[in-house]
Amino acid sequence: MNDQNVSLPLKRFLLVNQCPPDWKHLDLYLFRDNDVSFYVGQSHLAFARVWEHLLSGFKGHSIVGRFIWCNWPQSMNFIIELLSSKSEQFNLAGNELNASERLLIQQWAPCFNVSQNNQPTPVPNSYLPANAPFRRRRSFTALLHEAERAVKADDTKLWIQNMEQ
Repeated sequence: MNDQNVSLPLKRFLLVNQCPPDWKHLDLYLFRDNDVSFYVGQSHLAFARVWEHLLSGFKGHSIVGRFIWCNWPQSMNFIIELLSSKSEQFNLAGNELNASERLLIQQWAPCFNVSQNNQPTPVPNSYLPANAPFRRRRSFTALLHEAERAVKADDTKLWIQNMEQ
């Protein structure tokens, strides 16, 4: 069993336009920041489902996708986690997909999961709600370029820090 999970900032996720082979077995996903989980979901290909949320957020068909775009550029630093229900951390759930998703929902109490979530965490006041108007009505391509510039800036900053050591 491959226990590899993937955890990366949204700005980096946006630059991955094809699912890497090592990620194809990942069937659970989380949208979160450092403190709060916004949404937990499952799909036989979690990578593709995360993209569906992001793309359908522009049209309001995904609440978590809309929430991300309403909170852009702050949301660039949200974390996307891709996990496998077959990993050791879900042994207590019998490594079954629905039970593993339920376990994550109970653990994180995500803001936008209403099913199987007795007490969803309120959206922090530092974020706009999902029904807020978009701050910046830009094309998806423009947002991707903005994410790419942010990743390059982060990488440059890391490179400079490493050179100074």
